[in-house]
Amino acid sequence: MSTQLLVGGRVYSSSNPDATAMAVTDGVVSWVGLDRAGRALHPDADIVDLGGAFVAPAFVDPHVHVTALGLKLTGLDLSAAASLRECLELLAAFAAAHPGGALLGDGWDETTWPEGRPPSVEEIETAAPGRLVYLVRVDAHSAMASAALLDTVPGITEATGFTRGEPLRADAHHRVRAAALGALDRTQRDRARRAALDAAAANGIVAVHECAGPDISGETDVRELLEFTHGVEVRAYWGQAVRTADEARTLVKELGVHALGGDLFVDGSIGSHTALLRAPYADRDTLGTAYLDADAITAHILACTEAGIQTGFHVIGDAAMDAVVTGFERVVTQLGGPAVASRGHRLEHAEMIDADQIAKLAQWGVIASVQPAFDAAWGGPDGMYATRLGADRAATLNPFSAMAAAGISLAIGSDAPVTALSPWEAIRAAAHHRTPGHQISPRAAFAAATRGAWRAGGVRDGMAGTLVAGAPASYAIWDAEELVVAAASDTVQRWSTDPRSRVPGLPPLHPGAPLPRCLRTVHRGVTIHAA
Repeated sequence: MSTQLLVGGRVYSSSNPDATAMAVTDGVVSWVGLDRAGRALHPDADIVDLGGAFVAPAFVDPHVHVTALGLKLTGLDLSAAASLRECLELLAAFAAAHPGGALLGDGWDETTWPEGRPPSVEEIETAAPGRLVYLVRVDAHSAMASAALLDTVPGITEATGFTRGEPLRADAHHRVRAAALGALDRTQRDRARRAALDAAAANGIVAVHECAGPDISGETDVRELLEFTHGVEVRAYWGQAVRTADEARTLVKELGVHALGGDLFVDGSIGSHTALLRAPYADRDTLGTAYLDADAITAHILACTEAGIQTGFHVIGDAAMDAVVTGFERVVTQLGGPAVASRGHRLEHAEMIDADQIAKLAQWGVIASVQPAFDAAWGGPDGMYATRLGADRAATLNPFSAMAAAGISLAIGSDAPVTALSPWEAIRAAAHHRTPGHQISPRAAFAAATRGAWRAGGVRDGMAGTLVAGAPASYAIWDAEELVVAAASDTVQRWSTDPRSRVPGLPPLHPGAPLPRCLRTVHRGVTIHAA
């Protein structure tokens, strides 16, 4: 049995708010306290001098698309394109640098471009003549493709979501995405996975929840990902609806996945006009797209609950949330609230949700996997949400405070590659919500990105995501500025000299403050990243 003693730092621990040292024995936190006591209690320990660094529980990202993120990191990243022209220039340069194989790009957002529109098929052809090109929008719910790629996918029509000159949506998009991913070989996919998981570890993340599915990445991808060896832990969700408990058990066993949820689409996204709404979009006469109705949702929840399998749904629009709440209500009526709550079912995004729905979901123990960076990117009175929905509806989105106050357990993630794999940015976005009254404190947001995210993955021991004696030694060491404490409002207070007010502090997270830099990430005592 070996012990490592970390000294000379600042340890974020609820058991000892003044802690400057932590002992780790065989992958478990064995003691937390002050340096002098630590050295006296552990005279034979290996000493690690933290040099004033900040030690905190490691993060878990509960909503990630690993291979897609890796392809963005290793391939054509269009998120920085400030115009349609720049997007096409990036595509042309990438095509010239990669003369063979399919070209996959990610992250364009026409709502930020002066042209206000996506690239056309003809413009893609000019930039990359004759190539298989797939360019997915930032929200991953629509895409543009080259004529060469479209020609490889038979049967896509207006009824499936294809209109010439418009972004691909719904089933047409799913088919074209499958064709684009199928053009890659295993070496390319594994290279992407390593890049994504390395990036996770470099951001203090020790576990991710892969949100896979037949319409997202396919069976081959999720099987390969679960075979892939890396220090970052992967929990796989599969978004495919079932109708019976036996079907649920069989699907989980055959694919080797952990649960049947994640991106099980009830609807699409607001940016692509595919989130399902009660009233039409403000900038287009459509209600969005429905993938599952209340009957299918009910059957799936019932089947998974009876099979003892966690489930959940991708749900964004208010009409989609209506269908989900109806489904849960029916199953609660049949099986009882405790049976449903015991499974820890979850919803992804849950952006348009009203007070009555919040109260019901809290009562049924439904977990909300949320992405505060969505609000940072698209919220506010002049953001994309306001353009798509109108300012009044946009101001109702992502009510984190109301959800937390009602008792809904929040798990904060990124939906990478949709937004950056940056937990501190997500925490800051949650604490500085674009709509006043929807924010939560930095401490609550940190808990949602650590303990809450472990809980969303089915870990119920209560110690995961903390640094107390007996907890798994999964932590990150950060170069961070002076610790601060969140006040009841969104203001920030410095450490108080009154010992009665000493509580675990976090780095400053106000807009403009430099975010902490990860020096080391450790999972169950094993270092998986060192700067």
